[in-house]
Amino acid sequence: MNDQERITDLIFAEKKMSSNYDTFASECVNVQLRDEYLNILNQGHKTQTELFKTAQQKGWYQVEQAPESKVSTAYAKFNNQKPQ
Repeated sequence: MNDQERITDLIFAEKKMSSNYDTFASECVNVQLRDEYLNILNQGHKTQTELFKTAQQKGWYQVEQAPESKVSTAYAKFNNQKPQ
């Protein structure tokens, strides 16, 4: 397994773990345990961001830039859905 494959594998693993911790936290009755899941979730997001940045810098994970018009449209759509 080369470096690119390792980082890609780690990114996918972090995504899966983040999804699980999010579910655990939202369904947890014990407040202290929920808070710990949220701490772990936050750390996982930080780790995933660092892996993503590394992959991007090396040209291994390219993201297409969305046109400003699509960003504005999406922002307006979801901004109007906020609970009042």
